[in-house]
Amino acid sequence: MNSKYLFALIYLAGVFVSAIAQILLKKSAGKQYESRIKEYLNPYVIISYAIFFGATFCTIYAYKEVPLSLGPVLAASEYIFVAVLSKLVLKEHISLKKFIGLSVIVAGIIVYSL
Repeated sequence: MNSKYLFALIYLAGVFVSAIAQILLKKSAGKQYESRIKEYLNPYVIISYAIFFGATFCTIYAYKEVPLSLGPVLAASEYIFVAVLSKLVLKEHISLKKFIGLSVIVAGIIVYSL
């Protein structure tokens, strides 16, 4: 396997775990807390920010081989990951507007890769 593909997969792994962190934050936001401190210092929030921190290092490491022009294209896949995870985990509805927007993102990724 070409090292550029391996580093692109590392980048995508960082994007995916970042999407998981967003879902955790959304779950945290849906709960009621006794105080502001508990609202911001609960396990979901702490784990989410730790995941974001790790995902940032995945991205930085991946840029050793991933061309700078490819980064935003790979990062755009996070919208897709978040929408799918929201549907699966949070049982959220994907509206027609969201679906069209996600389709445009997928089309852009495909066009770039050609």
